Amino acid sequence: MREMAGSEQQQRALMLFDTRMKKAEMFRPLIEGKVSMYVCGVTPYDFSHARAYVAFDVLYRYLKYLGYEVEYVRNFTDIDDKIIRRANEAGETATSLSSRFIDEFLRDMVELQCLPPTREPRVTEHTKEIIDLITKIEEKGKAYTIEGDGVYFSVDNFPEYLSLSGRSLDHNLPGSRVAVDTRKRNPADFALWKSAKEGEPFWESPWGRGRPGWHIECSAMSGHYLGHAFDIHGGGKDLIFPHHENELAQSRAAYPESEVKCWMHNGFVNNNGQKMAKADKNFFTIRDIIALYHPMALRLFLMRTHYRSDVNHSDAGLEFASGRVYYIYQTLQDSEEVISLYRDDELDVPVPAGDRKVVDDNHESFLRHMSNDLHTTGALDELMKPVRAMNNNLSDLK
Repeated sequence: MREMAGSEQQQRALMLFDTRMKKAEMFRPLIEGKVSMYVCGVTPYDFSHARAYVAFDVLYRYLKYLGYEVEYVRNFTDIDDKIIRRANEAGETATSLSSRFIDEFLRDMVELQCLPPTREPRVTEHTKEIIDLITKIEEKGKAYTIEGDGVYFSVDNFPEYLSLSGRSLDHNLPGSRVAVDTRKRNPADFALWKSAKEGEPFWESPWGRGRPGWHIECSAMSGHYLGHAFDIHGGGKDLIFPHHENELAQSRAAYPESEVKCWMHNGFVNNNGQKMAKADKNFFTIRDIIALYHPMALRLFLMRTHYRSDVNHSDAGLEFASGRVYYIYQTLQDSEEVISLYRDDELDVPVPAGDRKVVDDNHESFLRHMSNDLHTTGALDELMKPVRAMNNNLSDLK
């Protein structure tokens, strides 16, 4: 995509839905002309899905198209209970397993034509920053140690807790990766640092050998690369609670000036009306789908649903996307073949007024839809008008 001219940028206001504010608002970056964005990446213990990474690649591309300089950070959670368990089952180290699936994930991103982020940090390479952040939280009186277990964040000492999700603490339940422990001051308190069990990978720390809790990594790495205040934090809507809620709490507990201007979350991919999840064995990976369909068919299939809405996985939907991708590519190939016949001729033929209007209308509708919280459904539907016009003109030339 070409970048917009300066006057065009000023005319096009970008509206983005902020999860915390629960409404779409005008996007205004902290620094004019620059955008800082952090998206939670994969836990690499198996092949992955595509929804979040396509959704935020669309945002990344559109911000660049609007002329912004974008610092895009997407992490790898390369140490985790699931990684350790899967590595033990496979008879390999956690590092070997996670590195292998990071490589596989990056291959998938290339297949889906997702642009590489500016930075892709790994948790295991940032334990110093994580330990420093936990120490800061402790110094502020927002954390405590359970002997032999680790360091926990005290939600009772952070009045803003649950301001992102809007949940009630009375109805709060521990997240899927949070073990209930009667030694915790509040059942909702969550691990910042986990003491190492026998045979587990570990790092030295002021609290003994251990490893980072799940949530602290993103607070530490986003702060390290983007600063304590940045523009956009993204991920799947399953991360709103507990992961992003706990991130927000950690960051602001350590540095009250911490701020995310816009929290963005994509919807689920459902299979037969149920959220796809590996634990429920109803999960389709990128590899599963692109073994049957062109990668661009999967990308188009996902983009045909607005990023905040849930996508229902269906063969019919993928078949439709596959047919549409074929139609677009075939039109481009046919156009190239016809143009090549006249490439050596010095032709100066004006674009017919009707065709020029189709192009101009499409450009305007693209900007209108995309600047309305990335309404890709409308933008893709409008795209078919110039494609059909191209086909009609090709018919006249053949």
